[in-house]
Amino acid sequence: MVTSEPTIEPRLSPHLRGHLLQFDRPSLVQLAASIGTRLLLTAILLEVMRLLAVKWLGAHVPLWILLPLMLLVALLAVPVVTGLKPSDIGLRPLRHWTTTEKSYFLQVLVLANVVFPLVLGARLRERLAESGAVATLLGVFLPYLCFGFYQEIVYRGLLQTAIVRRWGAFAGILVANVLYTFGPLHSQYFAYPLSKSAPMFGAIFAIGLFFGLVYHRSGNLWMVAVFHAIGNAYIVTSLAPMRPAAG
Repeated sequence: MVTSEPTIEPRLSPHLRGHLLQFDRPSLVQLAASIGTRLLLTAILLEVMRLLAVKWLGAHVPLWILLPLMLLVALLAVPVVTGLKPSDIGLRPLRHWTTTEKSYFLQVLVLANVVFPLVLGARLRERLAESGAVATLLGVFLPYLCFGFYQEIVYRGLLQTAIVRRWGAFAGILVANVLYTFGPLHSQYFAYPLSKSAPMFGAIFAIGLFFGLVYHRSGNLWMVAVFHAIGNAYIVTSLAPMRPAAG
């Protein structure tokens, strides 16, 4: 009697799997049914606080204080207001990352810090010449590094998690990204002419959708938060005026 050999399906290297959003783990831990409302309310509360802080303190408090403070408040709100551990929304310790997560994170990190300086190099050099390295680093780059991280905690870690739990992955990612793109975070672009606002909203929606998919597939908020933070810092530093609004 001849028995056939079992078929062994080829498996991609863990160093390639991240680029196909294959992260070898469930998206997130299972959360209690009652937690969705708390996640949603926490996201709303943080955004209301941000808007009030920008309105009342934006002209008086330096960005290097204001934006890191917003990030700190968001991080504290996770355990204090929602009652969750940071790891429950994807802020897991490095020792709990898969090989694919570590490899993908490192690849994107290196690539971003090569591509952004190359593409935006001329404007970055102008900014450094205008204000100096220390003022640029403390006045814009580091604050907006923190602000990109804040956005991912609120719109992916809290808001997307809450909506996905209620409506499923497709609707949850889409609705959270619509709110991220067209909500208060980027509302200032509605004042632009359509020829400028349409490409801006299109780019924000596309990158937000990518972050939402990576977060849902990996359950790793660190990755999208750091990716967003780096892109935010480079783009705002190179393209915005010296006192950009935290919007």
